[in-house]
Amino acid sequence: MRLDYAGARKNFGPFHQSLYMNLHILGPGFSTFVRSVRLYCEEKGLTYTHGMTLQGQPVEWNSETHRAYHPFGKVPVLIHDGGYVFETNAIFRYLDAAFPERSHLPSDLAARTEIDQWSSALATTVDKHVVRSYLLVVDGPVPQKTVDPNALARAEARVEAMLAILDRQLGERPFLCGERYSSADALVTPMLDYLTTIARPVNWLDAWPDLYAYLERMRARSSGRAVLAPVAFNVG
Repeated sequence: MRLDYAGARKNFGPFHQSLYMNLHILGPGFSTFVRSVRLYCEEKGLTYTHGMTLQGQPVEWNSETHRAYHPFGKVPVLIHDGGYVFETNAIFRYLDAAFPERSHLPSDLAARTEIDQWSSALATTVDKHVVRSYLLVVDGPVPQKTVDPNALARAEARVEAMLAILDRQLGERPFLCGERYSSADALVTPMLDYLTTIARPVNWLDAWPDLYAYLERMRARSSGRAVLAPVAFNVG
């Protein structure tokens, strides 16, 4: 998809095509989806920059400039080679197509389908229950000052349900969808990583030793070491 650069020109002065020749991930470093795209780039050995900036200048959240790249004012957005791609799974597909020699996609149709369906479920259902309805409420950049105990209990029950499903899917395999790293791993790893940082009497993954062992493997990978470091909450 080609970008109408009018908004970017107006806000950043003279347009420089070279800005868009390299990979840039637009979005704050704490975002689980931004971290997912970064993990995928790291696994592919791609060089990129990231942050809520363009051409070294900050981009205000949901500003005209932001919405010039994502019509709904969300993140991440991948900017590359004079164009842009928004929505995380679309970015994964773009990266595999743009850099086929570094693709993580298996040749088998059934294996590809498993990755696609789990990547979709993680970016929608699991993200909704783990990130939107729980993590962002109790420990996000703007956590709620007061949380209804009954609502919190319901949210925690949904997180437990998601973890049970993920545990069954993982089984005894090294990765979420089989024997090789995929976009599904890039999506689920930041969610699990954040869950273990929540202050509560029992660590979220104590009841799921296989998921915890999986997370530790993902953290130990070079991609995990590069991406999963603690980061300050700052949407600016």
